[in-house]
Amino acid sequence: MSPNAKGAIFALIAFAVFATHDVVVKILGGIYAPFQILFFSVLFSFPLATVMLMRDAKPGTLLPVHPWWMGLRTVATVITGVCAFYAFSVLPLAQVYAILFAAPLLITVLAIPILGETVRLRRWMAVTVGLVGVLVVLRPGQTDLSLGHLAALAAAICGALASIIVRKIGSKERPVVILLYPMVANFVLMACALPFFYIPMPIEHLGMVGIIAAFGWIANRLIITAYQAGEAAIIAPMQYSQIIWATGFGLLFFGETIDGATALGASIIIASGLYIVLRESRAGASATTPVLRTRSRSETGTTPRVSLLMRLRGKEPPR
Repeated sequence: MSPNAKGAIFALIAFAVFATHDVVVKILGGIYAPFQILFFSVLFSFPLATVMLMRDAKPGTLLPVHPWWMGLRTVATVITGVCAFYAFSVLPLAQVYAILFAAPLLITVLAIPILGETVRLRRWMAVTVGLVGVLVVLRPGQTDLSLGHLAALAAAICGALASIIVRKIGSKERPVVILLYPMVANFVLMACALPFFYIPMPIEHLGMVGIIAAFGWIANRLIITAYQAGEAAIIAPMQYSQIIWATGFGLLFFGETIDGATALGASIIIASGLYIVLRESRAGASATTPVLRTRSRSETGTTPRVSLLMRLRGKEPPR
């Protein structure tokens, strides 16, 4: 089996694990507020994070080199987590994924002011087409936009912002700093909100929250293995396989069916995202490759970005 084939298989497994992770989030979201689920997810992630942090031998303090950028990224990550967990709780899985798939398009746009990236006509056309796909999914004027739709959009926007900030400051900040600040912020803020939303959780539900934490880390580890085995241009598009799992899991566990508008809009978004990924894989197409490198999932502060884990392991993300 070729390295690219191995990488693709590991990536497909990783995104299947992520989709299963989201099924558990949706099940618990029907009972508990996203603040409560996030709080315990972060709490159960701390032991795993500690093990990873022990690998960081780089000297220095936990004070960020770019505190304002780090503060903005932390806020964006917290918003992404709350909004994504809420959206999964109230919307069909496939519809949430279709909206979240707009994040790579938004990263391309945000790369202009934040990274100084040059986006030429073809990529602008791809972004425009992709955003049209989002409108097809949302169908403004034909259906009422719910708080869940707005939450999914906010998760896509804030997830894109958090990702592009890491691209800007990641080479200067310690991975430990980039990892810890969103986790600690999530833990503290969700703890403050918890008294207003807390519902006692039986042991089996706490176990399900533990599954959320474990699956997030397992999926990230599988994605790292995928990037180490294959080319990024092959691995990155595998994220779109989540829509297949979402459709199947939605039907199996929640009786959800994907409607024509969602299917059409998702197809448009995926096609435009694939075009951008494949175009950026060409040598010289982009100086910063904001979408392509180690693209996985929007960060929620419960698990770290793949690129951070790879840096902690002493391996640079592949191009």
